Amino acid sequence: MRLIERTRLIAKGRVHRYTSAIVLMKVDLLMRKFFSLVLAASVAAPAALAQEAAPAGGGLMQSLIMFVPLILIFYFLLIRPQQQRQKKHRAMLDAMKKGDTVVTAGGLVGKIIKVSETEVTVELAKDVRVTSMKGMIADVRDKNAPVAAND
Repeated sequence: MRLIERTRLIAKGRVHRYTSAIVLMKVDLLMRKFFSLVLAASVAAPAALAQEAAPAGGGLMQSLIMFVPLILIFYFLLIRPQQQRQKKHRAMLDAMKKGDTVVTAGGLVGKIIKVSETEVTVELAKDVRVTSMKGMIADVRDKNAPVAAND
């Protein structure tokens, strides 16, 4: 029997034993159509994409023209200001001397008692002295600035 005759018989309810065979045949037919469409699409798609991508090629110069302004923006907005802040901080640390009022990175305010090459001894209150690394000094105030009262 042909497929069409079997389907008619099944539709009328006369044939039951061919049901699974016919369903399998239909599934097989649908799968073949699906895979043939997928194969056709996979063959046609790269050709279409290649045609679209060909006119866009700008080369190395166009890429460089896009990145140079970006690099300049990063330099002038981020890198250069940070370097200037570091230079000012280094100059401030080199100018520290005994008697200056300083603020540490932790927020402690005190008067410098002793300055060495890498360390600073800071008096926070009467008979309370702390040794700190020079790099941990956040700000140097003038000598006349009052030390915070710890009452």
